[in-house]
Amino acid sequence: MIRSVVIVGGGTAGWMSASYLKAAFGDRIDVTLIESQQVSRIGVGEATFSTVRHFFDYLGLDEREWLPKCAGSYKLGIRFENWRKPGDYFYHPFERLRSADGFSLAEWWLELGDRSQPFDQSCFITPMLCEAKRSPRMLDGSLFVSSLDGSLGRSTLDDQRAQFPYAYHFDADAVARFLAEYAVARGVRHVVDNVREVDQDSRGWISGVRTDEHGTVTGDLYVDCTGFRALLINKALGERFQSFEDVLPNNRAVALRVPREDATDMDPYTTATAMSAGWAWTIPLFRRNGNGYVYSDQFITPEEAERELREKVAPGRDDLVANHIRMRIGRNEHSWKHNCVAIGLSSAFVEPLESTGIFFIQHAIEQLVKHFPDAGFDERTIAAYNRRINRAVDGVKEFLVLHYRAADREDTPYWKETKTRVLPENVRETLDLAEAQLLDEETIYPFYHGFESYSWNTMNLGLGRIPRGARPALRHIDPANARAEFAKLKAEGEEMAAALPSCYEYLKSIND
Repeated sequence: MIRSVVIVGGGTAGWMSASYLKAAFGDRIDVTLIESQQVSRIGVGEATFSTVRHFFDYLGLDEREWLPKCAGSYKLGIRFENWRKPGDYFYHPFERLRSADGFSLAEWWLELGDRSQPFDQSCFITPMLCEAKRSPRMLDGSLFVSSLDGSLGRSTLDDQRAQFPYAYHFDADAVARFLAEYAVARGVRHVVDNVREVDQDSRGWISGVRTDEHGTVTGDLYVDCTGFRALLINKALGERFQSFEDVLPNNRAVALRVPREDATDMDPYTTATAMSAGWAWTIPLFRRNGNGYVYSDQFITPEEAERELREKVAPGRDDLVANHIRMRIGRNEHSWKHNCVAIGLSSAFVEPLESTGIFFIQHAIEQLVKHFPDAGFDERTIAAYNRRINRAVDGVKEFLVLHYRAADREDTPYWKETKTRVLPENVRETLDLAEAQLLDEETIYPFYHGFESYSWNTMNLGLGRIPRGARPALRHIDPANARAEFAKLKAEGEEMAAALPSCYEYLKSIND
Protein backbone atom coordinates (compact mmCIF):
# COMPACT_ATOMS: atom_id res chain seq x y z
CA MET A 1 0.00 0.00 0.00
CA ILE A 2 1.17 3.51 -0.81
CA ARG A 3 1.47 5.48 2.42
CA SER A 4 3.74 8.42 1.57
CA VAL A 5 4.08 10.89 -1.29
CA VAL A 6 7.04 13.21 -1.78
CA ILE A 7 6.46 16.27 -3.98
CA VAL A 8 9.60 17.98 -5.23
CA GLY A 9 8.97 21.60 -6.16
CA GLY A 10 6.52 24.19 -4.90
CA GLY A 11 4.85 26.85 -6.98
CA THR A 12 1.35 26.42 -8.32
CA ALA A 13 1.84 22.82 -9.47
CA GLY A 14 3.40 21.65 -6.23
CA TRP A 15 0.93 23.26 -3.85
CA MET A 16 -2.11 22.40 -5.98
CA SER A 17 -0.92 18.77 -5.88
CA ALA A 18 -0.24 18.78 -2.14
CA SER A 19 -3.54 20.40 -1.19
CA TYR A 20 -5.60 18.17 -3.50
CA LEU A 21 -3.97 14.95 -2.31
CA LYS A 22 -4.67 15.95 1.29
CA ALA A 23 -8.27 16.84 0.45
CA ALA A 24 -8.69 13.49 -1.32
CA PHE A 25 -6.94 11.13 1.12
CA GLY A 26 -6.65 13.01 4.41
CA ASP A 27 -4.38 11.37 6.98
CA ARG A 28 -4.32 8.05 5.12
CA ILE A 29 -1.46 9.43 3.04
CA ASP A 30 1.58 11.32 4.34
CA VAL A 31 2.52 14.16 1.97
CA THR A 32 5.88 15.95 2.04
CA LEU A 33 6.65 18.91 -0.21
CA ILE A 34 10.25 20.00 -0.75
CA GLU A 35 10.95 23.38 -2.29
CA SER A 36 14.04 25.52 -2.63
CA GLN A 37 14.20 29.21 -1.88
CA GLN A 38 16.94 29.45 -4.52
CA VAL A 39 14.72 28.41 -7.42
CA SER A 40 12.81 31.30 -8.95
CA ARG A 41 9.20 30.77 -10.00
CA ILE A 42 7.70 31.73 -13.32
CA GLY A 43 5.31 33.87 -11.22
CA VAL A 44 3.15 35.84 -13.65
CA GLY A 45 -0.50 36.80 -13.69
CA GLU A 46 -2.33 33.60 -14.53
CA ALA A 47 -5.54 32.99 -16.45
CA THR A 48 -7.58 29.80 -16.10
CA PHE A 49 -10.40 27.65 -17.48
CA SER A 50 -13.87 27.87 -15.96
CA THR A 51 -13.43 24.23 -14.89
CA VAL A 52 -10.95 25.32 -12.20
CA ARG A 53 -13.97 25.84 -9.94
CA HIS A 54 -14.05 22.04 -9.51
CA PHE A 55 -10.61 22.24 -7.92
CA PHE A 56 -11.47 24.92 -5.36
CA ASP A 57 -14.85 23.38 -4.58
CA TYR A 58 -13.17 19.99 -4.04
CA LEU A 59 -10.96 21.65 -1.44
CA GLY A 60 -14.02 23.22 0.20
CA LEU A 61 -12.89 26.78 -0.62
CA ASP A 62 -15.32 29.59 -1.40
CA GLU A 63 -13.98 32.12 -3.90
CA ARG A 64 -14.75 34.96 -1.49
CA GLU A 65 -12.24 33.33 0.85
CA TRP A 66 -9.30 32.91 -1.52
CA LEU A 67 -9.83 35.30 -4.45
CA PRO A 68 -9.16 38.56 -2.55
CA LYS A 69 -5.92 37.11 -1.15
CA CYS A 70 -4.62 36.34 -4.64
CA ALA A 71 -5.29 39.66 -6.45
CA GLY A 72 -7.99 37.68 -8.22
CA SER A 73 -10.48 38.82 -10.84
CA TYR A 74 -13.01 37.33 -13.24
CA LYS A 75 -12.49 36.01 -16.73
CA LEU A 76 -15.57 35.65 -18.95
CA GLY A 77 -13.51 34.65 -21.96
CA ILE A 78 -10.61 35.66 -24.19
CA ARG A 79 -10.65 38.67 -26.49
CA PHE A 80 -8.52 38.08 -29.60
CA GLU A 81 -7.30 41.35 -31.10
CA ASN A 82 -5.65 41.94 -34.49
CA TRP A 83 -5.50 38.26 -35.47
CA ARG A 84 -7.24 39.05 -38.77
CA LYS A 85 -6.27 42.69 -39.28
CA PRO A 86 -5.46 45.73 -37.10
CA GLY A 87 -8.51 46.86 -35.14
CA ASP A 88 -10.41 43.60 -35.58
CA TYR A 89 -11.37 41.57 -32.51
CA PHE A 90 -13.68 38.82 -31.31
CA TYR A 91 -14.42 36.93 -28.08
CA HIS A 92 -13.96 33.27 -27.23
CA PRO A 93 -16.43 33.01 -24.31
CA PHE A 94 -17.26 30.43 -21.66
CA GLU A 95 -20.69 29.90 -23.18
CA ARG A 96 -22.25 27.09 -25.15
CA LEU A 97 -24.27 27.90 -28.23
CA ARG A 98 -28.05 27.97 -28.03
CA SER A 99 -30.12 26.17 -30.64
CA ALA A 100 -33.37 26.44 -32.55
CA ASP A 101 -35.15 23.51 -34.19
CA GLY A 102 -32.18 21.22 -33.59
CA PHE A 103 -29.51 23.49 -35.10
CA SER A 104 -27.13 25.76 -33.20
CA LEU A 105 -27.34 29.52 -33.56
CA ALA A 106 -23.98 29.36 -35.31
CA GLU A 107 -25.66 27.34 -38.08
CA TRP A 108 -28.54 29.80 -38.19
CA TRP A 109 -26.10 32.73 -38.25
CA LEU A 110 -24.62 31.32 -41.42
CA GLU A 111 -28.10 31.03 -42.91
CA LEU A 112 -29.77 34.17 -41.56
CA GLY A 113 -27.24 36.24 -39.69
CA ASP A 114 -26.52 39.82 -40.50
CA ARG A 115 -22.84 39.58 -41.51
CA SER A 116 -22.33 43.18 -40.44
CA GLN A 117 -22.81 41.87 -36.90
CA PRO A 118 -19.90 39.54 -35.94
CA PHE A 119 -20.63 35.92 -35.19
CA ASP A 120 -19.68 36.10 -31.52
CA GLN A 121 -21.79 39.16 -30.78
CA SER A 122 -24.77 37.64 -32.61
CA CYS A 123 -24.66 34.21 -31.00
CA PHE A 124 -23.47 34.73 -27.40
CA ILE A 125 -24.44 36.87 -24.41
CA THR A 126 -20.90 37.03 -23.01
CA PRO A 127 -19.50 39.56 -25.51
CA MET A 128 -22.13 42.09 -24.40
CA LEU A 129 -21.05 41.63 -20.77
CA CYS A 130 -17.39 41.94 -21.75
CA GLU A 131 -17.98 45.14 -23.69
CA ALA A 132 -19.81 46.60 -20.69
CA LYS A 133 -17.05 45.32 -18.31
CA ARG A 134 -19.63 43.58 -16.14
CA SER A 135 -19.09 41.21 -13.23
CA PRO A 136 -20.78 37.80 -13.54
CA ARG A 137 -22.11 38.27 -10.00
CA MET A 138 -24.56 40.73 -8.50
CA LEU A 139 -23.47 42.74 -5.47
CA ASP A 140 -25.34 40.26 -3.26
CA GLY A 141 -23.04 37.54 -4.61
CA SER A 142 -25.63 35.79 -6.78
CA LEU A 143 -24.57 34.51 -10.21
CA PHE A 144 -26.29 35.95 -13.27
CA VAL A 145 -27.05 32.36 -14.36
CA SER A 146 -28.81 31.30 -11.16
CA SER A 147 -29.16 27.65 -12.19
CA LEU A 148 -25.35 27.25 -12.15
CA ASP A 149 -24.75 28.90 -8.78
CA GLY A 150 -23.53 27.08 -5.68
CA SER A 151 -20.70 24.69 -4.83
CA LEU A 152 -20.02 21.60 -6.91
CA GLY A 153 -18.70 19.78 -3.86
CA ARG A 154 -16.19 16.98 -4.41
CA SER A 155 -16.69 16.82 -8.17
CA THR A 156 -14.07 16.55 -10.91
CA LEU A 157 -13.60 17.48 -14.55
CA ASP A 158 -15.32 14.21 -15.48
CA ASP A 159 -18.49 15.51 -13.81
CA GLN A 160 -18.64 18.69 -15.91
CA ARG A 161 -22.11 18.90 -17.42
CA ALA A 162 -22.99 22.58 -17.83
CA GLN A 163 -20.65 25.31 -19.06
CA PHE A 164 -19.86 27.59 -16.12
CA PRO A 165 -19.78 31.21 -17.35
CA TYR A 166 -16.46 32.41 -15.92
CA ALA A 167 -12.96 31.53 -14.85
CA TYR A 168 -10.36 33.51 -12.89
CA HIS A 169 -7.30 35.66 -13.23
CA PHE A 170 -4.95 35.59 -10.27
CA ASP A 171 -1.38 36.12 -9.11
CA ALA A 172 0.15 32.66 -9.43
CA ASP A 173 2.64 33.20 -6.59
CA ALA A 174 -0.15 34.37 -4.28
CA VAL A 175 -2.23 31.28 -5.08
CA ALA A 176 0.77 29.08 -4.30
CA ARG A 177 1.23 30.82 -0.94
CA PHE A 178 -2.48 30.50 -0.13
CA LEU A 179 -2.54 26.79 -0.97
CA ALA A 180 0.67 26.26 0.99
CA GLU A 181 -1.05 27.57 4.12
CA TYR A 182 -4.09 25.40 3.37
CA ALA A 183 -2.00 22.26 2.85
CA VAL A 184 0.33 22.72 5.84
CA ALA A 185 -2.66 23.34 8.11
CA ARG A 186 -3.99 19.94 7.00
CA GLY A 187 -0.81 18.04 7.68
CA VAL A 188 1.46 18.44 4.67
CA ARG A 189 5.10 18.46 5.76
CA HIS A 190 6.86 21.47 4.22
CA VAL A 191 10.62 21.13 3.74
CA VAL A 192 12.47 24.23 2.56
CA ASP A 193 15.75 22.91 1.21
CA ASN A 194 17.74 22.27 -1.95
CA VAL A 195 17.59 18.87 -3.64
CA ARG A 196 21.16 17.93 -4.58
CA GLU A 197 20.77 14.35 -5.74
CA VAL A 198 18.08 11.89 -6.74
CA ASP A 199 18.87 8.38 -5.55
CA GLN A 200 17.78 5.34 -7.54
CA ASP A 201 17.63 1.65 -6.71
CA SER A 202 18.89 -1.24 -8.82
CA ARG A 203 15.74 -1.10 -10.99
CA GLY A 204 16.21 2.59 -11.73
CA TRP A 205 13.28 3.61 -9.51
CA ILE A 206 13.61 6.61 -7.20
CA SER A 207 14.60 5.58 -3.69
CA GLY A 208 15.01 9.05 -2.19
CA VAL A 209 15.98 12.66 -2.75
CA ARG A 210 19.04 14.04 -0.99
CA THR A 211 18.81 17.55 0.42
CA ASP A 212 21.37 19.96 1.84
CA GLU A 213 20.01 20.22 5.38
CA HIS A 214 17.37 17.52 5.85
CA GLY A 215 19.28 14.52 4.60
CA THR A 216 17.56 12.00 2.35
CA VAL A 217 13.78 12.29 2.10
CA THR A 218 12.03 9.08 1.07
CA GLY A 219 8.53 8.14 -0.02
CA ASP A 220 6.58 5.51 -1.91
CA LEU A 221 5.51 7.84 -4.75
CA TYR A 222 7.36 10.91 -6.03
CA VAL A 223 5.74 13.86 -7.80
CA ASP A 224 7.97 16.05 -9.97
CA CYS A 225 6.82 19.68 -9.83
CA THR A 226 10.21 21.18 -10.64
CA GLY A 227 9.01 23.08 -13.70
CA PHE A 228 10.94 23.15 -16.94
CA ARG A 229 13.99 21.69 -15.11
CA ALA A 230 12.13 18.35 -14.78
CA LEU A 231 14.68 17.27 -12.17
CA LEU A 232 13.17 13.85 -11.49
CA ILE A 233 11.34 12.74 -14.63
CA ASN A 234 13.88 13.84 -17.25
CA LYS A 235 17.22 14.40 -15.52
CA ALA A 236 17.10 11.45 -13.12
CA LEU A 237 14.87 8.96 -14.92
CA GLY A 238 15.80 9.96 -18.46
CA GLU A 239 12.25 10.12 -19.76
CA ARG A 240 12.08 11.30 -23.38
CA PHE A 241 10.61 14.75 -24.03
CA GLN A 242 8.75 15.30 -27.31
CA SER A 243 9.08 18.84 -28.61
CA PHE A 244 6.17 20.54 -30.38
CA GLU A 245 8.28 23.38 -31.77
CA ASP A 246 7.82 22.07 -35.31
CA VAL A 247 4.17 23.14 -35.16
CA LEU A 248 4.16 25.56 -32.17
CA PRO A 249 7.44 27.51 -32.50
CA ASN A 250 6.83 30.13 -29.79
CA ASN A 251 9.55 29.30 -27.29
CA ARG A 252 10.09 32.45 -25.25
CA ALA A 253 8.12 35.06 -23.33
CA VAL A 254 8.77 38.37 -21.61
CA ALA A 255 6.44 39.56 -18.84
CA LEU A 256 5.76 42.87 -17.09
CA ARG A 257 3.67 43.79 -14.06
CA VAL A 258 1.94 47.01 -15.07
CA PRO A 259 -0.07 49.24 -12.68
CA ARG A 260 -3.37 50.43 -14.15
CA GLU A 261 -3.66 54.21 -14.29
CA ASP A 262 -7.33 53.83 -13.41
CA ALA A 263 -7.66 50.81 -11.10
CA THR A 264 -11.44 50.76 -11.64
CA ASP A 265 -11.05 50.24 -15.41
CA MET A 266 -10.96 46.45 -15.22
CA ASP A 267 -11.76 44.17 -18.15
CA PRO A 268 -13.46 40.88 -17.22
CA TYR A 269 -11.52 38.95 -19.86
CA THR A 270 -8.03 38.00 -20.99
CA THR A 271 -6.78 39.81 -24.08
CA ALA A 272 -4.57 38.05 -26.65
CA THR A 273 -3.21 40.60 -29.14
CA ALA A 274 -1.36 39.52 -32.27
CA MET A 275 2.16 41.03 -32.44
CA SER A 276 4.89 41.02 -35.07
CA ALA A 277 6.40 37.69 -33.97
CA GLY A 278 3.76 36.17 -31.69
CA TRP A 279 1.08 37.54 -29.41
CA ALA A 280 0.75 39.56 -26.19
CA TRP A 281 -1.41 38.83 -23.18
CA THR A 282 -3.18 41.24 -20.88
CA ILE A 283 -4.46 39.71 -17.66
CA PRO A 284 -6.33 42.20 -15.43
CA LEU A 285 -5.74 41.51 -11.74
CA PHE A 286 -7.50 43.44 -9.01
CA ARG A 287 -5.01 46.30 -8.75
CA ARG A 288 -2.70 45.83 -11.73
CA ASN A 289 -2.35 44.12 -15.07
CA GLY A 290 -0.15 41.21 -15.95
CA ASN A 291 1.27 41.71 -19.44
CA GLY A 292 3.51 39.55 -21.54
CA TYR A 293 4.68 38.76 -25.05
CA VAL A 294 4.91 35.15 -26.25
CA TYR A 295 7.15 34.85 -29.30
CA SER A 296 9.51 32.76 -31.39
CA ASP A 297 13.18 33.70 -31.13
CA GLN A 298 13.57 32.63 -34.76
CA PHE A 299 11.91 35.94 -35.71
CA ILE A 300 12.73 38.42 -32.93
CA THR A 301 15.36 38.77 -30.22
CA PRO A 302 14.49 38.98 -26.51
CA GLU A 303 15.62 42.62 -26.50
CA GLU A 304 13.39 43.47 -29.47
CA ALA A 305 10.44 41.61 -27.93
CA GLU A 306 10.82 43.48 -24.65
CA ARG A 307 10.97 46.79 -26.50
CA GLU A 308 7.85 45.97 -28.55
CA LEU A 309 5.97 44.93 -25.40
CA ARG A 310 6.99 48.07 -23.47
CA GLU A 311 5.90 50.31 -26.34
CA LYS A 312 2.50 48.60 -26.34
CA VAL A 313 1.65 48.36 -22.63
CA ALA A 314 4.01 50.59 -20.62
CA PRO A 315 5.56 53.41 -22.67
CA GLY A 316 7.91 55.51 -20.59
CA ARG A 317 7.91 53.01 -17.69
CA ASP A 318 11.50 51.82 -17.89
CA ASP A 319 11.37 51.24 -14.12
CA LEU A 320 9.18 48.15 -14.59
CA VAL A 321 11.31 45.03 -14.39
CA ALA A 322 10.94 42.57 -17.26
CA ASN A 323 10.88 38.84 -16.59
CA HIS A 324 12.31 36.84 -19.51
CA ILE A 325 11.16 33.22 -19.73
CA ARG A 326 12.46 30.41 -21.92
CA MET A 327 9.65 27.93 -22.55
CA ARG A 328 9.90 24.21 -23.24
CA ILE A 329 7.06 23.40 -25.65
CA GLY A 330 5.89 19.80 -25.82
CA ARG A 331 5.31 16.89 -23.48
CA ASN A 332 7.01 13.86 -22.02
CA GLU A 333 6.43 10.61 -23.81
CA HIS A 334 5.33 9.33 -20.40
CA SER A 335 4.52 11.71 -17.56
CA TRP A 336 4.41 8.76 -15.16
CA LYS A 337 7.50 6.55 -15.11
CA HIS A 338 8.20 3.94 -12.44
CA ASN A 339 7.28 5.57 -9.11
CA CYS A 340 7.48 9.16 -10.37
CA VAL A 341 4.68 11.34 -11.79
CA ALA A 342 5.45 14.70 -13.42
CA ILE A 343 2.83 17.42 -12.97
CA GLY A 344 2.88 20.94 -14.38
CA LEU A 345 5.70 22.28 -16.55
CA SER A 346 7.82 19.19 -15.87
CA SER A 347 5.12 17.16 -17.65
CA ALA A 348 3.93 19.33 -20.53
CA PHE A 349 3.44 22.86 -21.76
CA VAL A 350 1.98 24.13 -25.02
CA GLU A 351 2.29 27.92 -24.58
CA PRO A 352 -0.34 29.98 -22.71
CA LEU A 353 -2.56 31.05 -25.61
CA GLU A 354 -5.72 29.38 -24.28
CA SER A 355 -4.78 29.44 -20.58
CA THR A 356 -4.14 25.71 -20.37
CA GLY A 357 -1.33 25.69 -17.77
CA ILE A 358 -3.52 25.42 -14.67
CA PHE A 359 -5.92 23.13 -16.55
CA PHE A 360 -3.11 20.65 -17.25
CA ILE A 361 -2.14 20.68 -13.56
CA GLN A 362 -5.72 20.15 -12.42
CA HIS A 363 -6.33 17.39 -14.95
CA ALA A 364 -3.11 15.59 -13.99
CA ILE A 365 -3.85 15.74 -10.25
CA GLU A 366 -7.39 14.43 -10.73
CA GLN A 367 -6.15 11.61 -12.92
CA LEU A 368 -3.44 10.74 -10.38
CA VAL A 369 -6.09 10.39 -7.67
CA LYS A 370 -8.28 8.29 -9.96
CA HIS A 371 -5.30 6.09 -10.95
CA PHE A 372 -3.62 6.10 -7.53
CA PRO A 373 -1.46 2.95 -7.31
CA ASP A 374 -0.83 0.32 -4.71
CA ALA A 375 2.65 -0.89 -3.85
CA GLY A 376 2.72 -3.03 -6.98
CA PHE A 377 2.52 -0.04 -9.35
CA ASP A 378 0.50 -1.95 -11.94
CA GLU A 379 1.86 -1.05 -15.38
CA ARG A 380 -1.65 -1.10 -16.87
CA THR A 381 -2.75 1.62 -14.46
CA ILE A 382 0.32 3.70 -15.28
CA ALA A 383 -0.30 3.25 -19.03
CA ALA A 384 -3.94 4.30 -18.64
CA TYR A 385 -2.85 7.47 -16.81
CA ASN A 386 -0.28 8.33 -19.47
CA ARG A 387 -2.82 7.85 -22.27
CA ARG A 388 -5.21 10.33 -20.68
CA ILE A 389 -2.51 12.92 -20.07
CA ASN A 390 -1.05 12.59 -23.56
CA ARG A 391 -4.43 12.78 -25.27
CA ALA A 392 -5.40 15.94 -23.40
CA VAL A 393 -2.10 17.65 -24.24
CA ASP A 394 -2.18 16.52 -27.87
CA GLY A 395 -5.74 17.80 -28.26
CA VAL A 396 -4.77 21.23 -26.99
CA LYS A 397 -1.77 21.22 -29.32
CA GLU A 398 -4.04 20.63 -32.32
CA PHE A 399 -6.47 23.33 -31.16
CA LEU A 400 -3.65 25.87 -30.84
CA VAL A 401 -2.13 24.97 -34.20
CA LEU A 402 -5.54 25.75 -35.72
CA HIS A 403 -5.35 29.28 -34.25
CA TYR A 404 -2.23 30.14 -36.19
CA ARG A 405 -3.15 28.51 -39.49
CA ALA A 406 -6.71 29.89 -39.50
CA ALA A 407 -5.66 33.44 -38.56
CA ASP A 408 -6.19 35.67 -41.59
CA ARG A 409 -2.86 37.45 -41.22
CA GLU A 410 0.36 37.33 -43.30
CA ASP A 411 1.94 40.77 -42.80
CA THR A 412 5.26 39.78 -41.16
CA PRO A 413 7.75 36.93 -41.71
CA TYR A 414 6.40 35.25 -38.57
CA TRP A 415 2.79 35.29 -39.76
CA LYS A 416 3.77 34.28 -43.30
CA GLU A 417 5.54 31.24 -41.87
CA THR A 418 2.40 30.14 -40.00
CA LYS A 419 0.72 29.56 -43.37
CA THR A 420 3.51 27.39 -44.80
CA ARG A 421 4.24 25.24 -41.73
CA VAL A 422 3.55 21.52 -42.17
CA LEU A 423 0.32 20.68 -40.34
CA PRO A 424 -0.49 17.59 -38.31
CA GLU A 425 -2.73 15.39 -40.45
CA ASN A 426 -5.69 15.72 -38.09
CA VAL A 427 -5.52 19.53 -38.15
CA ARG A 428 -5.31 19.61 -41.94
CA GLU A 429 -8.42 17.43 -42.20
CA THR A 430 -10.28 19.54 -39.64
CA LEU A 431 -9.49 22.77 -41.46
CA ASP A 432 -10.52 21.26 -44.79
CA LEU A 433 -13.84 20.20 -43.32
CA ALA A 434 -14.36 23.62 -41.73
CA GLU A 435 -14.39 25.17 -45.19
CA ALA A 436 -17.54 23.19 -45.95
CA GLN A 437 -19.42 23.11 -42.64
CA LEU A 438 -19.26 23.89 -38.95
CA LEU A 439 -17.61 21.29 -36.74
CA ASP A 440 -19.38 19.14 -34.17
CA GLU A 441 -18.37 16.73 -31.41
CA GLU A 442 -17.77 14.02 -34.00
CA THR A 443 -15.41 16.10 -36.13
CA ILE A 444 -13.19 17.87 -33.59
CA TYR A 445 -10.31 16.17 -31.75
CA PRO A 446 -12.07 13.09 -30.33
CA PHE A 447 -10.52 12.73 -26.85
CA TYR A 448 -11.01 14.90 -23.78
CA HIS A 449 -8.84 18.03 -23.93
CA GLY A 450 -11.01 20.68 -22.29
CA PHE A 451 -12.46 22.28 -25.43
CA GLU A 452 -15.86 21.61 -26.92
CA SER A 453 -16.98 22.02 -30.52
CA TYR A 454 -18.30 25.53 -29.87
CA SER A 455 -14.74 26.61 -29.07
CA TRP A 456 -13.37 25.18 -32.31
CA ASN A 457 -16.13 26.89 -34.30
CA THR A 458 -15.73 30.18 -32.44
CA MET A 459 -12.03 30.29 -33.29
CA ASN A 460 -12.56 29.33 -36.94
CA LEU A 461 -15.30 31.89 -37.47
CA GLY A 462 -13.56 34.60 -35.47
CA LEU A 463 -10.27 34.12 -37.30
CA GLY A 464 -11.97 34.33 -40.69
CA ARG A 465 -12.39 30.69 -41.71
CA ILE A 466 -16.10 30.75 -42.52
CA PRO A 467 -17.81 27.83 -44.31
CA ARG A 468 -19.05 28.43 -47.82
CA GLY A 469 -22.64 28.31 -46.58
CA ALA A 470 -25.06 26.96 -44.03
CA ARG A 471 -26.30 23.40 -44.02
CA PRO A 472 -28.81 22.98 -46.88
CA ALA A 473 -31.41 21.58 -44.46
CA LEU A 474 -31.97 25.01 -42.95
CA ARG A 475 -33.44 26.27 -46.22
CA HIS A 476 -36.34 23.89 -45.64
CA ILE A 477 -37.08 24.96 -42.03
CA ASP A 478 -39.17 27.96 -41.01
CA PRO A 479 -36.64 30.41 -39.50
CA ALA A 480 -39.16 32.00 -37.12
CA ASN A 481 -37.90 30.14 -34.04
CA ALA A 482 -34.29 31.00 -34.85
CA ARG A 483 -35.10 34.68 -35.30
CA ALA A 484 -36.93 34.64 -31.97
CA GLU A 485 -33.94 33.02 -30.26
CA PHE A 486 -31.56 35.65 -31.64
CA ALA A 487 -33.88 38.40 -30.39
CA LYS A 488 -34.22 36.72 -26.98
CA LEU A 489 -30.46 36.40 -26.63
CA LYS A 490 -29.91 40.05 -27.45
CA ALA A 491 -32.59 41.18 -24.99
CA GLU A 492 -31.16 39.02 -22.20
CA GLY A 493 -27.67 40.32 -22.84
CA GLU A 494 -28.76 43.94 -22.74
CA GLU A 495 -30.74 43.29 -19.54
CA MET A 496 -27.79 41.64 -17.83
CA ALA A 497 -25.35 44.33 -18.93
CA ALA A 498 -27.63 46.95 -17.39
CA ALA A 499 -28.27 45.07 -14.14
CA LEU A 500 -24.85 43.67 -13.22
CA PRO A 501 -22.22 45.75 -11.40
CA SER A 502 -18.87 46.44 -13.02
CA CYS A 503 -16.18 43.85 -12.52
CA TYR A 504 -14.18 46.22 -10.33
CA GLU A 505 -17.23 47.26 -8.28
CA TYR A 506 -18.08 43.70 -7.32
CA LEU A 507 -14.49 42.68 -6.60
CA LYS A 508 -13.99 45.75 -4.45
CA SER A 509 -16.98 44.69 -2.38
CA ILE A 510 -15.35 41.35 -1.50
CA ASN A 511 -11.86 42.86 -1.07
CA ASP A 512 -12.94 45.51 1.46
